Amino acid sequence: MDKKISRRSKRPYWLLAVAVVLSAGLWWFSKSQANASVQLQLPISSVSTAVVQPQPLQESIALRATVLPQHSVFLDVIEGGRVEQRLVEQGSYVEQGQPLVQLTNTQLQLDLISREAQVTEQMNFLRNTQMTIETNRLNLQRDVLDIEFRIATLTRHLQQSEPLVATGVLAQEHLNNLTEELHYQQSRLQLTHERQQQEETIRQLQLQQLSESVEMLSRNLDFARQNVQNLLVRAPISGYLSEFNVEVGESRSPGSRLGQIDQPDQYKLVASVDEFYLGRIQLGMTARVTLQQQPLKLQVSRIDSRVVNNQFQLEFVLPEQLQAKRGQSVNLTLQLDDQQSPVLALARGPFLSDGGGHFVYVLEPTTATARKQAVQLGRQSAQLVEVRQGLREGDIVITSGYREFQQADIIQLQR
Repeated sequence: MDKKISRRSKRPYWLLAVAVVLSAGLWWFSKSQANASVQLQLPISSVSTAVVQPQPLQESIALRATVLPQHSVFLDVIEGGRVEQRLVEQGSYVEQGQPLVQLTNTQLQLDLISREAQVTEQMNFLRNTQMTIETNRLNLQRDVLDIEFRIATLTRHLQQSEPLVATGVLAQEHLNNLTEELHYQQSRLQLTHERQQQEETIRQLQLQQLSESVEMLSRNLDFARQNVQNLLVRAPISGYLSEFNVEVGESRSPGSRLGQIDQPDQYKLVASVDEFYLGRIQLGMTARVTLQQQPLKLQVSRIDSRVVNNQFQLEFVLPEQLQAKRGQSVNLTLQLDDQQSPVLALARGPFLSDGGGHFVYVLEPTTATARKQAVQLGRQSAQLVEVRQGLREGDIVITSGYREFQQADIIQLQR
């Protein structure tokens, strides 16, 4: 019996072909979309331009500086207490030693009274000890005088008795007794002298120790009195009282800051600089500033290399005769180069901060089209920035801000 052969369907092959074609089309479409440039239209009046051209450039950076006193003295509480009276107002001119704030501290005053009583008791004890030592010295000296008087008397009696014993008027025993007592008194005198020397050595040491103890107690008492006197805060120097935040009735702990006093007619400028320039700025570099309508040429007097929030600080000393006010802000230009040098340069503008200095938009005047161009910029001044790569002489660059269109590759400018 013949077997019937069924014809295979060609539909799967057609489906596979369609899938391949669709995949290829999607891949081409995505690639073309990826390669397509983002375009944007803007009115020509909304942008500003500058021409790339050779110009003399002296690298500098623009800084914002603040006028601060060159020397200030802080007012810190030595002994804590309650603010009883505020004697001056913030911003006043004060003389050295002038009272500023009166504090009260009952515990400190009671401690002073207790120490005074202790010191008085100790000093009385020391004086009694000194008196006892002096009495012993005088008694010992009196003993020496008695023994010497006894020896002199025995010596005289012995000289008088010797002829009488020889003639038989006095017995030999009497002469022997006088001789023995004389030897005894001489030995006693020698021992007394030795004791006197020892007592004198000990007495000198004790008197020295007692004097040191009295001096130490007196110093302790002076410290206690000084602590109470410190409750009246006085001005350590003459100057203007600034940041004087004190209110009557508040309690202040030891070490808390009441304010500060600024010395007059001695000011400085303090400016914050990006840490990028930390290795390039040196002492003595020149800065130009206009203060009180007077152009000044200053030098870097101090570099604080501590980096805080990606910035470090510079200081410039102002002339003494210049009248300035604390907290005043000024603009200054710090010169990083000693002299000017010709370079291919472009005028500064907002595009530097918006684009980070990595790209610019180059304008084609014939087509009124601006294209995004990668660049490498170098040194900068207050007006110019050096062009190292990416641009040629004569190129016209948009120097206004890029914030609204920095994602676009091509900008079509319209009149």
